[in-house]
Amino acid sequence: MSDTTTQTSPDQTPTPTPPRKRHRVRNTVLVLAVLAGIGGIASAASGGSHPAASPAAPATSAPAAPATKAPAPATSQPATSEPATSAPAAPAGPVGTVSQQQALESAKSYLDMGTGFSEKGLIDQLSSQYGEKFSVADATWAVAHSGADWNAQAVMSAKGYMKIGGFSRAGLIDQLTSPSGEQFTLAQATYAVNQVGL
Repeated sequence: MSDTTTQTSPDQTPTPTPPRKRHRVRNTVLVLAVLAGIGGIASAASGGSHPAASPAAPATSAPAAPATKAPAPATSQPATSEPATSAPAAPAGPVGTVSQQQALESAKSYLDMGTGFSEKGLIDQLSSQYGEKFSVADATWAVAHSGADWNAQAVMSAKGYMKIGGFSRAGLIDQLTSPSGEQFTLAQATYAVNQVGL
């Protein structure tokens, strides 16, 4: 349908009316609408936010595991044991010369008799010209190594004297301490007479 209309008047020849610009306006609106749609698509494609989009959930990080420190390797040097130096075994008995060992054997024999010997009395017996005739040095070494209990020897001697005769306390102490008797010390003789009840 043509928009051109002719107006006639009796005095004038008909002049054509210019067409209206309706199509141009309509085309401009259409172009703008298309461009607006393309812009929305481009915005959505480029990651633009959409009003209906739900907010992203906050990221939850797992709790960090506690750091465990590995034990440090032992750097101590192994103990080096030095070779044990064992002491030489102690001899079974006192070591002396052959003569001293013989004197010791004789001293033990006298002590085993049970009659009771003092230290000085046993030395005299071992070194006497009428006894064993050991040297005084050997006899002294033997008596020192005999292991005798001189208090017990004094008690044996006191009991022996009481069996052969009656003794007072003072008399028995004198007999036990006399240089011509048993030659015990006063302390040993006193201990003995106390043990026998005097």
